[in-house]
Amino acid sequence: MDFKNLITNRRAVNFFDPEKSVSDKQIREVIEMAATAPSSFNLQPWNLLVLREKEEKLRLQKLAWNQPKVSQAPVVFVVLADRDGWKEGHSIVEKDFQEMIKAGSMTEGQRQWFADARQTLYGSSPEAIQAFVCKNTGFFAMSLMLAAKSLGLDTHPMDGFDHEGVRKELNIPDNFWIPLLIAVGYFDKSKELALPKWRKSVDEIVKTF
Repeated sequence: MDFKNLITNRRAVNFFDPEKSVSDKQIREVIEMAATAPSSFNLQPWNLLVLREKEEKLRLQKLAWNQPKVSQAPVVFVVLADRDGWKEGHSIVEKDFQEMIKAGSMTEGQRQWFADARQTLYGSSPEAIQAFVCKNTGFFAMSLMLAAKSLGLDTHPMDGFDHEGVRKELNIPDNFWIPLLIAVGYFDKSKELALPKWRKSVDEIVKTF
């Protein structure tokens, strides 16, 4: 499937076939493809909870406006944005720095410069931290949905849920924001697929000031 067809055919489907499973191999491949998404300084401040068990999904559904697709879909991704993902001492920050040294794009002598740059860009305020993690995790989340579609899977992103309720129910540490949930599976073909929603035109998108 070429990219134009891929992005045109990706839909947020409301009905999933509960009898059609998604394999561990498919989920792994989706995540591996999405992991190539870009991020600031390649810090990749994203993680996932992958929910498969019916009981687990039903608990989540109660906190997600009781949307049936949460439990009907064979898999639900709880997308996590790590608000500590820029800080000195974080294991991924350190791995990222070491990988940049290996690649020749940084030297050990630039460690303090790198720390100061992250503080200035991402750690200057709670708003800057939130913007950093949501922006970058958004790249990853969109890549998850496109990767899923490339394998013939359907998805539905959701932000209609009780954020703090989900955090407590799933024992998610406080450093993680939860930007969205993504249901993953196959469209239930016994249902009617809604018509595509309208989109802004190029002229409505492009601004001059």
